[in-house]
Amino acid sequence: MDGYYESTNNDSDFATDTIDDQVLSDKPRILLMGLQRSGKSSIQRVVFGKMPPNDTLYLESTTKIQKEDITRSFIDFQIWDFPGQVDFFDEMAYDPQEIFGTVGALIFVIDAQDDYNDALHRLFTTVTSAYAVNPSITFEVLIHKVDGLSDDYKIDTQRDVQQRMGDALADAQMEYIHLTYYLTSIYDNSIYEAFSKIIQKLIRELPTLENLLNVLCSNSGIDKAYLFDTLTKIYIATDSSPVDMQSYELCSDMIDVCIDVECIYGAQGNSPNDLSLAQTPDHMGGDALDGQQTPISLDNHEHQLNPDTDSLERRLLEHQNQEHHTPPSDSEASSLIKLDNGDVLYMREVNRLLVLICLLRQDNFEKHGLIDYNFQCFKEAVTEVFEFSRKRNTQQ
Repeated sequence: MDGYYESTNNDSDFATDTIDDQVLSDKPRILLMGLQRSGKSSIQRVVFGKMPPNDTLYLESTTKIQKEDITRSFIDFQIWDFPGQVDFFDEMAYDPQEIFGTVGALIFVIDAQDDYNDALHRLFTTVTSAYAVNPSITFEVLIHKVDGLSDDYKIDTQRDVQQRMGDALADAQMEYIHLTYYLTSIYDNSIYEAFSKIIQKLIRELPTLENLLNVLCSNSGIDKAYLFDTLTKIYIATDSSPVDMQSYELCSDMIDVCIDVECIYGAQGNSPNDLSLAQTPDHMGGDALDGQQTPISLDNHEHQLNPDTDSLERRLLEHQNQEHHTPPSDSEASSLIKLDNGDVLYMREVNRLLVLICLLRQDNFEKHGLIDYNFQCFKEAVTEVFEFSRKRNTQQ
Protein backbone atom coordinates (compact mmCIF):
# COMPACT_ATOMS: atom_id res chain seq x y z
CA MET A 1 0.00 0.00 0.00
CA ASP A 2 2.90 2.39 0.64
CA GLY A 3 3.63 2.44 -3.08
CA TYR A 4 0.24 3.99 -3.78
CA TYR A 5 0.12 6.68 -1.11
CA GLU A 6 2.88 9.23 -0.98
CA SER A 7 3.14 11.33 2.15
CA THR A 8 3.14 15.11 1.84
CA ASN A 9 4.12 17.96 4.08
CA ASN A 10 0.56 19.26 4.12
CA ASP A 11 -1.07 16.38 5.96
CA SER A 12 -1.99 18.56 8.93
CA ASP A 13 -3.59 21.08 6.55
CA PHE A 14 -5.72 18.32 5.01
CA ALA A 15 -6.95 17.17 8.39
CA THR A 16 -7.64 20.70 9.64
CA ASP A 17 -9.53 21.70 6.48
CA THR A 18 -11.61 18.54 6.61
CA ILE A 19 -12.65 18.94 10.22
CA ASP A 20 -13.37 22.66 9.85
CA ASP A 21 -15.60 22.07 6.84
CA GLN A 22 -17.42 19.24 8.58
CA VAL A 23 -18.23 21.51 11.51
CA LEU A 24 -19.25 24.49 9.39
CA SER A 25 -21.30 22.73 6.71
CA ASP A 26 -24.37 20.53 7.03
CA LYS A 27 -24.73 20.02 3.28
CA PRO A 28 -24.61 16.60 1.65
CA ARG A 29 -21.26 15.85 0.08
CA ILE A 30 -20.15 14.23 -3.14
CA LEU A 31 -16.51 13.12 -3.22
CA LEU A 32 -14.33 13.02 -6.35
CA MET A 33 -11.45 10.59 -5.87
CA GLY A 34 -8.91 8.84 -8.07
CA LEU A 35 -5.25 8.82 -9.01
CA GLN A 36 -3.37 11.95 -10.05
CA ARG A 37 -4.10 13.30 -13.54
CA SER A 38 -7.17 11.11 -13.93
CA GLY A 39 -9.35 14.13 -14.73
CA LYS A 40 -11.13 14.84 -11.42
CA SER A 41 -10.55 18.59 -11.38
CA SER A 42 -11.43 18.89 -15.07
CA ILE A 43 -14.77 17.20 -14.42
CA GLN A 44 -15.56 19.55 -11.55
CA ARG A 45 -14.62 22.66 -13.52
CA VAL A 46 -16.53 21.67 -16.67
CA VAL A 47 -19.74 20.40 -15.07
CA PHE A 48 -20.06 22.83 -12.16
CA GLY A 49 -17.79 25.72 -13.16
CA LYS A 50 -18.79 25.94 -16.85
CA MET A 51 -15.14 25.92 -17.93
CA PRO A 52 -14.64 25.15 -21.65
CA PRO A 53 -13.20 21.62 -21.91
CA ASN A 54 -10.15 22.77 -23.87
CA ASP A 55 -9.16 25.12 -21.04
CA THR A 56 -8.77 22.19 -18.63
CA LEU A 57 -5.51 21.31 -20.36
CA TYR A 58 -3.88 24.12 -18.38
CA LEU A 59 -5.13 23.03 -14.95
CA GLU A 60 -2.44 22.18 -12.43
CA SER A 61 -2.50 18.98 -10.43
CA THR A 62 -4.57 19.18 -7.24
CA THR A 63 -2.39 19.40 -4.12
CA LYS A 64 -5.07 19.87 -1.45
CA ILE A 65 -8.77 19.23 -1.04
CA GLN A 66 -10.78 21.51 -3.30
CA LYS A 67 -14.20 22.11 -1.74
CA GLU A 68 -16.99 23.83 -3.65
CA ASP A 69 -20.51 24.71 -2.54
CA ILE A 70 -22.89 24.19 -5.45
CA THR A 71 -25.32 26.80 -4.16
CA ARG A 72 -26.05 28.68 -7.37
CA SER A 73 -27.60 25.54 -8.78
CA PHE A 74 -31.03 24.06 -8.18
CA ILE A 75 -29.16 21.24 -6.47
CA ASP A 76 -27.69 22.12 -3.07
CA PHE A 77 -24.61 20.14 -2.03
CA GLN A 78 -20.84 20.23 -1.63
CA ILE A 79 -18.42 18.57 -4.02
CA TRP A 80 -14.94 17.71 -2.73
CA ASP A 81 -12.05 17.10 -5.12
CA PHE A 82 -9.40 14.98 -3.40
CA PRO A 83 -5.73 14.94 -4.43
CA GLY A 84 -4.71 11.56 -5.76
CA GLN A 85 -1.47 11.16 -3.83
CA VAL A 86 -2.81 11.20 -0.25
CA ASP A 87 -4.17 8.30 1.82
CA PHE A 88 -7.24 9.66 3.58
CA PHE A 89 -7.77 6.36 5.37
CA ASP A 90 -4.61 6.78 7.40
CA GLU A 91 -6.13 7.05 10.86
CA MET A 92 -2.92 8.57 12.20
CA ALA A 93 -3.49 11.70 10.09
CA TYR A 94 -7.23 11.77 9.39
CA ASP A 95 -10.51 10.70 10.89
CA PRO A 96 -12.31 8.69 8.16
CA GLN A 97 -15.59 9.13 10.03
CA GLU A 98 -15.34 12.90 9.67
CA ILE A 99 -14.68 12.61 5.93
CA PHE A 100 -16.97 9.76 4.88
CA GLY A 101 -19.58 9.59 7.63
CA THR A 102 -22.10 11.89 5.92
CA VAL A 103 -21.17 11.43 2.25
CA GLY A 104 -23.97 10.88 -0.25
CA ALA A 105 -21.91 9.57 -3.17
CA LEU A 106 -18.27 8.67 -3.78
CA ILE A 107 -17.17 9.09 -7.40
CA PHE A 108 -13.94 7.37 -8.40
CA VAL A 109 -12.35 8.46 -11.68
CA ILE A 110 -10.25 6.07 -13.77
CA ASP A 111 -8.19 7.25 -16.75
CA ALA A 112 -9.14 4.87 -19.56
CA GLN A 113 -6.19 6.01 -21.70
CA ASP A 114 -3.62 4.96 -19.10
CA ASP A 115 -2.66 1.71 -17.39
CA TYR A 116 -5.36 1.38 -14.72
CA ASN A 117 -3.89 -1.44 -12.61
CA ASP A 118 -2.91 0.99 -9.85
CA ALA A 119 -6.27 2.74 -10.16
CA LEU A 120 -8.16 -0.53 -9.65
CA HIS A 121 -6.06 -1.30 -6.57
CA ARG A 122 -6.81 2.14 -5.16
CA LEU A 123 -10.49 1.79 -6.08
CA PHE A 124 -10.78 -1.48 -4.18
CA THR A 125 -9.10 -0.02 -1.10
CA THR A 126 -11.19 3.14 -1.23
CA VAL A 127 -14.51 1.37 -1.68
CA THR A 128 -13.98 -1.24 1.03
CA SER A 129 -12.64 1.29 3.53
CA ALA A 130 -15.37 3.86 2.87
CA TYR A 131 -18.08 1.19 3.08
CA ALA A 132 -16.80 0.16 6.50
CA VAL A 133 -17.26 3.78 7.66
CA ASN A 134 -20.59 4.50 5.92
CA PRO A 135 -22.52 1.64 4.24
CA SER A 136 -25.05 4.14 2.86
CA ILE A 137 -22.61 5.68 0.37
CA THR A 138 -23.40 5.11 -3.30
CA PHE A 139 -20.24 4.19 -5.22
CA GLU A 140 -19.87 5.47 -8.78
CA VAL A 141 -16.97 4.69 -11.13
CA LEU A 142 -16.25 7.00 -14.07
CA ILE A 143 -14.16 5.32 -16.76
CA HIS A 144 -12.98 8.65 -18.03
CA LYS A 145 -11.22 10.14 -21.09
CA VAL A 146 -12.88 7.72 -23.50
CA ASP A 147 -13.00 10.36 -26.25
CA GLY A 148 -10.84 9.23 -29.14
CA LEU A 149 -11.24 5.56 -28.24
CA SER A 150 -13.13 3.21 -30.53
CA ASP A 151 -16.52 1.94 -29.42
CA ASP A 152 -15.22 -1.63 -29.16
CA TYR A 153 -12.28 -0.52 -27.02
CA LYS A 154 -14.61 1.44 -24.72
CA ILE A 155 -16.84 -1.58 -24.19
CA ASP A 156 -13.87 -3.90 -23.64
CA THR A 157 -12.35 -1.49 -21.11
CA GLN A 158 -15.58 -1.20 -19.14
CA ARG A 159 -16.07 -4.96 -19.18
CA ASP A 160 -12.49 -5.51 -17.99
CA VAL A 161 -12.81 -2.99 -15.14
CA GLN A 162 -16.13 -4.45 -14.01
CA GLN A 163 -14.85 -8.01 -14.18
CA ARG A 164 -11.67 -7.34 -12.23
CA MET A 165 -13.43 -5.31 -9.55
CA GLY A 166 -16.17 -7.94 -9.26
CA ASP A 167 -13.56 -10.66 -8.81
CA ALA A 168 -11.67 -8.62 -6.20
CA LEU A 169 -14.82 -7.97 -4.17
CA ALA A 170 -15.84 -11.63 -4.46
CA ASP A 171 -12.44 -12.78 -3.23
CA ALA A 172 -12.85 -10.46 -0.24
CA GLN A 173 -16.40 -11.80 0.30
CA MET A 174 -17.80 -8.30 -0.19
CA GLU A 175 -20.06 -8.90 -3.19
CA TYR A 176 -22.77 -6.86 -1.46
CA ILE A 177 -20.90 -3.63 -2.29
CA HIS A 178 -22.50 -2.31 -5.48
CA LEU A 179 -20.59 -0.17 -7.96
CA THR A 180 -22.07 1.61 -10.98
CA TYR A 181 -19.88 2.24 -14.02
CA TYR A 182 -20.05 5.01 -16.63
CA LEU A 183 -18.06 5.78 -19.77
CA THR A 184 -17.43 9.53 -19.72
CA SER A 185 -15.65 12.39 -21.43
CA ILE A 186 -15.74 16.14 -20.83
CA TYR A 187 -15.83 16.72 -24.60
CA ASP A 188 -19.37 15.42 -25.02
CA ASN A 189 -22.57 15.04 -23.01
CA SER A 190 -21.60 11.69 -21.47
CA ILE A 191 -20.27 13.38 -18.33
CA TYR A 192 -23.57 15.24 -17.84
CA GLU A 193 -25.54 12.04 -18.41
CA ALA A 194 -23.44 10.25 -15.78
CA PHE A 195 -23.82 13.03 -13.20
CA SER A 196 -27.54 13.19 -13.88
CA LYS A 197 -27.91 9.54 -12.90
CA ILE A 198 -25.63 10.00 -9.89
CA ILE A 199 -27.53 13.03 -8.58
CA GLN A 200 -30.90 11.34 -9.12
CA LYS A 201 -29.95 8.61 -6.66
CA LEU A 202 -29.66 11.28 -3.96
CA ILE A 203 -33.01 12.97 -4.60
CA ARG A 204 -35.70 11.67 -2.26
CA GLU A 205 -38.52 13.03 -4.40
CA LEU A 206 -37.33 11.32 -7.61
CA PRO A 207 -40.10 8.65 -7.84
CA THR A 208 -42.80 11.30 -7.46
CA LEU A 209 -41.17 13.58 -10.02
CA GLU A 210 -40.92 10.71 -12.50
CA ASN A 211 -44.57 9.87 -11.98
CA LEU A 212 -45.57 13.50 -12.56
CA LEU A 213 -43.56 13.56 -15.79
CA ASN A 214 -45.21 10.31 -16.91
CA VAL A 215 -48.65 11.83 -16.36
CA LEU A 216 -47.64 15.00 -18.21
CA CYS A 217 -46.31 13.03 -21.18
CA SER A 218 -49.30 10.69 -21.46
CA ASN A 219 -51.84 13.52 -21.32
CA SER A 220 -49.99 15.93 -23.61
CA GLY A 221 -48.70 13.68 -26.40
CA ILE A 222 -45.08 14.24 -25.33
CA ASP A 223 -42.55 11.63 -26.41
CA LYS A 224 -39.85 12.51 -23.87
CA ALA A 225 -39.54 15.08 -21.07
CA TYR A 226 -36.54 16.17 -18.97
CA LEU A 227 -36.40 18.35 -15.88
CA PHE A 228 -33.07 20.18 -16.18
CA ASP A 229 -30.98 22.15 -13.73
CA THR A 230 -30.13 25.22 -15.80
CA LEU A 231 -26.67 25.84 -14.35
CA THR A 232 -25.17 22.37 -14.73
CA LYS A 233 -27.36 20.91 -17.53
CA ILE A 234 -27.94 17.92 -15.24
CA TYR A 235 -31.43 16.50 -15.56
CA ILE A 236 -32.80 15.76 -12.11
CA ALA A 237 -35.73 13.70 -13.41
CA THR A 238 -37.19 12.29 -16.61
CA ASP A 239 -40.15 10.13 -17.53
CA SER A 240 -39.97 6.35 -17.48
CA SER A 241 -39.39 5.88 -21.22
CA PRO A 242 -35.81 4.90 -22.13
CA VAL A 243 -33.29 7.73 -22.37
CA ASP A 244 -32.01 8.15 -25.90
CA MET A 245 -28.64 9.90 -25.96
CA GLN A 246 -29.49 11.76 -29.16
CA SER A 247 -32.69 13.22 -27.72
CA TYR A 248 -30.90 14.04 -24.46
CA GLU A 249 -28.15 15.88 -26.31
CA LEU A 250 -30.73 17.89 -28.28
CA CYS A 251 -32.54 18.91 -25.09
CA SER A 252 -29.29 19.72 -23.31
CA ASP A 253 -28.00 21.83 -26.19
CA MET A 254 -31.31 23.71 -26.26
CA ILE A 255 -30.44 25.28 -22.90
CA ASP A 256 -27.22 26.71 -24.36
CA VAL A 257 -29.06 27.96 -27.45
CA CYS A 258 -31.72 29.75 -25.40
CA ILE A 259 -29.15 31.34 -23.08
CA ASP A 260 -26.99 32.52 -25.97
CA VAL A 261 -29.95 33.98 -27.88
CA GLU A 262 -31.22 35.71 -24.75
CA CYS A 263 -27.77 37.17 -24.08
CA ILE A 264 -27.81 38.67 -27.58
CA TYR A 265 -31.35 40.00 -27.71
CA GLY A 266 -32.19 40.36 -24.02
CA ALA A 267 -35.08 39.04 -21.96
CA GLN A 268 -38.63 40.17 -22.53
CA GLY A 269 -40.15 42.22 -19.73
CA ASN A 270 -38.57 44.31 -16.99
CA SER A 271 -40.63 42.99 -14.10
CA PRO A 272 -38.67 42.30 -10.92
CA ASN A 273 -40.28 38.86 -11.02
CA ASP A 274 -38.86 38.17 -14.47
CA LEU A 275 -36.89 34.94 -14.23
CA SER A 276 -34.30 35.12 -16.96
CA LEU A 277 -32.31 32.14 -18.15
CA ALA A 278 -29.44 34.54 -18.73
CA GLN A 279 -29.24 35.06 -14.97
CA THR A 280 -27.21 31.89 -14.63
CA PRO A 281 -23.74 32.38 -13.06
CA ASP A 282 -21.83 31.61 -16.24
CA HIS A 283 -23.44 34.66 -17.90
CA MET A 284 -23.36 37.00 -14.90
CA GLY A 285 -20.91 38.21 -12.32
CA GLY A 286 -20.34 36.23 -9.17
CA ASP A 287 -22.41 38.70 -7.14
CA ALA A 288 -25.42 38.54 -9.42
CA LEU A 289 -27.05 35.79 -7.45
CA ASP A 290 -27.43 36.93 -3.88
CA GLY A 291 -28.34 33.58 -2.39
CA GLN A 292 -32.02 33.71 -3.36
CA GLN A 293 -31.83 30.40 -5.16
CA THR A 294 -33.99 27.34 -4.71
CA PRO A 295 -31.79 24.33 -3.98
CA ILE A 296 -33.29 20.88 -4.17
CA SER A 297 -33.03 18.62 -1.15
CA LEU A 298 -30.67 15.69 -1.55
CA ASP A 299 -31.05 12.51 0.43
CA ASN A 300 -28.06 12.41 2.73
CA HIS A 301 -29.29 9.16 4.29
CA GLU A 302 -28.84 9.48 8.06
CA HIS A 303 -27.63 13.07 7.90
CA GLN A 304 -30.39 15.68 7.64
CA LEU A 305 -30.02 19.18 6.28
CA ASN A 306 -30.19 22.10 8.67
CA PRO A 307 -33.86 23.17 8.72
CA ASP A 308 -32.76 26.79 9.22
CA THR A 309 -31.12 26.96 5.78
CA ASP A 310 -32.96 28.34 2.76
CA SER A 311 -34.78 25.30 1.43
CA LEU A 312 -36.11 24.50 -1.98
CA GLU A 313 -39.62 24.12 -0.71
CA ARG A 314 -39.88 27.58 0.84
CA ARG A 315 -38.31 29.23 -2.19
CA LEU A 316 -40.64 27.42 -4.56
CA LEU A 317 -43.65 28.53 -2.51
CA GLU A 318 -42.46 32.14 -2.48
CA HIS A 319 -41.90 32.02 -6.23
CA GLN A 320 -45.30 30.44 -6.78
CA ASN A 321 -47.01 33.18 -4.75
CA GLN A 322 -45.24 35.85 -6.77
CA GLU A 323 -46.43 34.33 -10.02
CA HIS A 324 -50.08 34.65 -8.99
CA HIS A 325 -49.59 38.41 -9.43
CA THR A 326 -47.54 38.24 -12.63
CA PRO A 327 -48.77 37.16 -16.09
CA PRO A 328 -47.15 33.88 -17.14
CA SER A 329 -45.74 35.43 -20.28
CA ASP A 330 -43.72 37.88 -18.17
CA SER A 331 -42.51 35.49 -15.51
CA GLU A 332 -41.61 32.36 -17.45
CA ALA A 333 -39.13 31.91 -20.24
CA SER A 334 -40.21 29.58 -23.03
CA SER A 335 -38.74 28.47 -26.32
CA LEU A 336 -39.77 26.43 -29.34
CA ILE A 337 -37.43 24.79 -31.84
CA LYS A 338 -38.72 22.85 -34.85
CA LEU A 339 -36.39 20.12 -36.08
CA ASP A 340 -35.89 19.00 -39.66
CA ASN A 341 -37.46 15.61 -38.98
CA GLY A 342 -40.76 17.22 -37.96
CA ASP A 343 -40.24 16.91 -34.21
CA VAL A 344 -40.53 19.86 -31.84
CA LEU A 345 -38.39 20.85 -28.84
CA TYR A 346 -40.45 22.82 -26.34
CA MET A 347 -38.95 24.44 -23.25
CA ARG A 348 -40.79 25.97 -20.32
CA GLU A 349 -39.15 27.59 -17.31
CA VAL A 350 -40.29 26.26 -13.94
CA ASN A 351 -38.14 28.85 -12.16
CA ARG A 352 -34.91 30.59 -13.02
CA LEU A 353 -32.84 27.53 -12.11
CA LEU A 354 -35.07 24.74 -13.40
CA VAL A 355 -36.52 24.14 -16.87
CA LEU A 356 -38.73 21.49 -18.43
CA ILE A 357 -37.74 20.46 -21.96
CA CYS A 358 -40.04 18.23 -24.00
CA LEU A 359 -39.61 16.40 -27.28
CA LEU A 360 -42.81 15.77 -29.24
CA ARG A 361 -44.15 15.45 -32.74
CA GLN A 362 -45.32 18.59 -34.49
CA ASP A 363 -48.84 17.19 -34.92
CA ASN A 364 -49.17 16.84 -31.14
CA PHE A 365 -47.89 20.37 -30.58
CA GLU A 366 -50.93 21.77 -32.37
CA LYS A 367 -52.66 21.28 -29.01
CA HIS A 368 -50.22 23.69 -27.39
CA GLY A 369 -52.99 25.20 -25.26
CA LEU A 370 -53.55 21.82 -23.63
CA ILE A 371 -49.80 21.37 -23.18
CA ASP A 372 -49.47 24.79 -21.51
CA TYR A 373 -52.37 24.01 -19.15
CA ASN A 374 -50.87 20.64 -18.26
CA PHE A 375 -47.53 22.31 -17.63
CA GLN A 376 -49.11 24.68 -15.12
CA CYS A 377 -50.67 21.69 -13.37
CA PHE A 378 -47.30 19.95 -13.38
CA LYS A 379 -45.61 23.03 -11.95
CA GLU A 380 -48.14 23.32 -9.13
CA ALA A 381 -47.77 19.61 -8.36
CA VAL A 382 -43.98 19.92 -8.10
CA THR A 383 -44.46 22.77 -5.65
CA GLU A 384 -46.79 20.65 -3.54
CA VAL A 385 -44.31 17.76 -3.55
CA PHE A 386 -41.59 19.88 -2.02
CA GLU A 387 -44.00 21.55 0.37
CA PHE A 388 -44.82 18.10 1.72
CA SER A 389 -41.09 17.29 1.95
CA ARG A 390 -40.48 20.51 3.85
CA LYS A 391 -43.18 19.68 6.38
CA ARG A 392 -41.84 16.15 6.76
CA ASN A 393 -38.29 17.38 7.37
CA THR A 394 -39.55 19.94 9.89
CA GLN A 395 -41.35 17.26 11.88
CA GLN A 396 -38.31 14.98 12.03
